[in-house]
Amino acid sequence: MWKRLRRKSPKGRQSIWQSEKTDGTAGRISDEIKRIFVLNRKERRGSSGRKSAVWTAFLLPSFLGVTVFVLIPFLDVVRRSFVTAVTQEWAGINNYRNVFENQAFRLAIHNTVRFTAVCLPLLIGLGLFLAAFLSRLKQIQFIKSLYLFPLAMPAATVVLIWKMLFSKQGFLNGALILPGVLPEGTLLDFMGTGASFWVLVFSYVWKNLGYTMVLWLAGIFAVPYDMSEAARVDGASERQVFWKVIFPNLKSSLYTITVLSFLNSFKVFREAYLVAGSYPHEDMYLLQHLFNNWFVNLELDKMAAAAVCVGTVLFLIILLLQKLWKV
Repeated sequence: MWKRLRRKSPKGRQSIWQSEKTDGTAGRISDEIKRIFVLNRKERRGSSGRKSAVWTAFLLPSFLGVTVFVLIPFLDVVRRSFVTAVTQEWAGINNYRNVFENQAFRLAIHNTVRFTAVCLPLLIGLGLFLAAFLSRLKQIQFIKSLYLFPLAMPAATVVLIWKMLFSKQGFLNGALILPGVLPEGTLLDFMGTGASFWVLVFSYVWKNLGYTMVLWLAGIFAVPYDMSEAARVDGASERQVFWKVIFPNLKSSLYTITVLSFLNSFKVFREAYLVAGSYPHEDMYLLQHLFNNWFVNLELDKMAAAAVCVGTVLFLIILLLQKLWKV
């Protein structure tokens, strides 16, 4: 009996692929599976191709605009940096040598680096402090609007405020004379002394503090509340919650704020020019003043060489910041 069952029963389960020799069903199933697989692959390729076409259609206008209005003009500036301004004769590196030997260029570089080194930590740190304080308040929309108000003020209004505050007959001199800090009749010229540098720093921080604080607030509110609440349950203080939980999650916000603040530090020329003119006090003389004077005097070869140097340095600094933030 057991022998008969063993002869009738198969030695193992036969797959559908092995039964193809005796039955054509498995072959048809295999062909159907292959056909479905090929169709799905074609559909995926078609959908990816359509997505690529859509992204290309969206990016093409922006790419053309950047190419026409940024890349091509910058390449022309690079070309001009190696030729003379009038005759367009080949000058080699003479333009770069003249730029680095120029005393005004060295003064402008020194003041610009000093201004950036002072303003960036001050702006970023003060914005983070105010954002951490305001994030605990429930009604902060009105306060945020107050801090963003300087960005909405026209340049002419800012210049008027500067003159009302820092001129010899300005409010600041009156405020210092009234309590006896300054002797009666003594008027300080804040825009004509070394104090002009700190006036420029104050103006930059005052104008850019609002958006910096708003960016910090956006990063703080993006941190999940459960993380900070869990830290509080474990016994962490508010200071420990901020520095150990919230601040490590603000890495992307810190990168964005640093880059924007760094680039905006090169945009303080307008107010300084309207207040102090083309040749302000030497502590207030920045790269923008130098470029403006070279442009007025049609020293385009020097301006082109200096622009290439400054643009290259800015690009390398941004790449360095990006690499540091990825570590």
